[in-house]
Order: sequence, then structure tokens, then C-alpha cells
Amino acid sequence: MEKILSVKNLDITFRTNAGKIHAIRGINFDLPAGKTLALVGESGSGKSVTMKAVTGLLDDNATINTGEILYRAGDGKIINLLTLSKKEMRRNINGQQIAMVFQDPMTSLDPTMQIGEQITEAILLHKKISANDAKEKAVELLKLVGINEPEKRFKNYPHQLSGGQRQRVVIAIALSCEPKILICDEPTTALDVTIQARILDLIQDIQMKMGLSVIYITHDLGVVAKVADFVNVMYAGKIIETGTVDEIFYDPRHPYTWGLLLAMPDLDTNDDRLYSIPGSPPNLLHEPEGDAFAARNKFAMKIDEREEPPMFKISETHFAATWLLHPDAPKIELPPELNLRLARARKAANIL
Repeated sequence: MEKILSVKNLDITFRTNAGKIHAIRGINFDLPAGKTLALVGESGSGKSVTMKAVTGLLDDNATINTGEILYRAGDGKIINLLTLSKKEMRRNINGQQIAMVFQDPMTSLDPTMQIGEQITEAILLHKKISANDAKEKAVELLKLVGINEPEKRFKNYPHQLSGGQRQRVVIAIALSCEPKILICDEPTTALDVTIQARILDLIQDIQMKMGLSVIYITHDLGVVAKVADFVNVMYAGKIIETGTVDEIFYDPRHPYTWGLLLAMPDLDTNDDRLYSIPGSPPNLLHEPEGDAFAARNKFAMKIDEREEPPMFKISETHFAATWLLHPDAPKIELPPELNLRLARARKAANIL
């Protein structure tokens, strides 16, 4: 599959009053054209920082130590986004090539401007068209994202719209300059569950119509199961398991991924307790030695305390960074409840 975006050995630190935080610790991933990739993990795992690096929105106290972010433009030219200045990113990449939908629409929209103005502003900035043509395009976009009476809503202010409508407007703004990649940072967190489903369906529908490549940043595995083609599980600034959505949900290999799956509420479970992963993620002011997940992993071995595991290959698309996959490691039984869940999921999906 042709890759529209490739992140290679990305390593980022932040300068703080307390010292340097090693937030991203050498990550690699690809986004195939027209596909959906999900970045999954607890808060603080590095998901949003990674995407801020892709869009050139890192804070001034960030230092990119190593890495490349390679974007394939429409003419086939490969651009290393890390070589561009913030001004070049704003002028040539953000909006036109790569757009972002943030999780809280109220902080993404200007409360003093009509929503129509906010959509046409981006169009007029990047496209050489008249104000009338920009207005027509904005109305079409409002219609595309499912806003009723778009001509009337064009003149509304953000506070006059519901949360779901505001998120649709944010999506319309992101699509206004016809980007190739849409990054969705927890796009449904601030919405109730019924509206969440509609927004996810809307993004998938638009993806098919426009041929978009999509990246989701989320901690909600229910969202991932619904929308993703590929999944990267992040922990403490690293990708610790990667695979297709079926491989991650039906054949997970990393204990952290097991914990995330067990933490999902399940109506079919016999256990009336909610599972949570014990402990907390490490403080990256003091980079952990060995496997960063070792302190929370009941299956950890002595080598986990001394040496960081490499990515072990499970299939052509499935890799996981855990010493449990080493040929000399003891064979570990999956937690019984997870085994039951995976068996039910495979049966429902007709996977043996």
C-alpha cells in the first residue's frame, strides 16, 4: 500500500523548570493512503505530541532530537515536514494538506465570529477564489457535514449551536481546503454517546467521498474498533504494539494491550467489577531503565528491569515490544476473562 505519511525514529524532549521530559522516545509508523490509523494509549503516552510534531504545532520548549516525518504530496514529491519552518507549515501544509479536528469544539471556534466567516476565512486564505465563491463552498461544506438549513446556520454564532453541530462545523473548517490527511484528536470526547456515533459515521462517510487518510488519537477502544484499519498502541512515549485492527482486538500480544482491552466495559462478562491497570505511567522526567511497563506488569521478568525489549515480529503487519515474545521466554496464559472476551469476539466475527 502506498504510504502518504511515514514517521521515522521520532524523538522529542521538552525543557521544563523541573528538567527535560523525554516525551517521545523513537517512534516509527506509516499511514497508508486512504486508510485509518488509530493511536491508542492512556493520557500522557505521547499521542497528541506526536501529531503536534506532524502539524508543526509543538510548543517552543520542545526539541526534536532525531527523526523524519515524510509526507507524500499530490505530485508524488516526498517532503520531510521537520525541515519546514512554522511559517511554511502554516502556509503550505496545514489546512491544505493536513488538517486537524480537536476534541473541544468550543475552544476551536471563535465565539465572536459567525460560523460562516470562520469557514470562509480558511478558504480565502489558501484558495484564489472570490468571497461569493467562498461563501458557496462554505454552505456546501455545512451541507456535507449534515448541518440543516446551512444558509441560515451560516450566520449563526457558535453559542447558538448544539455541541454536535459545533463539532460538525469544526469538521467543515478542517475540510474547507480539501486536505489529504485528517487528524482527529479525541473528536467525540465532549459529546454524548448518541452524537458520538453520528460524528464517527460522518467522518467515515466523508473519508470515502473525499478519499481522505485519517488518524484518530483516542483512548476509547470502542471508537478504534469502529473506525480503524490499523492500530498503534502507545505507552510512555513509545509504540509498544502495532497491527491491523483485527490483530490488536483478536490476537493482542502485549500485556499493556491486554489491560486496555480488559478495561473496556463488557455486557457479557460475569464479573461485576471494572478492571483497571494497576499503578501509573512512569514519570518521563526520569526515563525508566528497561521496559517502561515493567512496574505495572505482573508478567514482568528480570530482563524487563534491565533491558528495553525490541519489536518482535508476529506477522507482516503485527509487532509487539515485549520480552514475552522471545523464544526463550516462558509461555504465559492470557488472563481468563480476556480469553473469554477474545473467544466471544472471534466467534462474533467468525474468526477461528
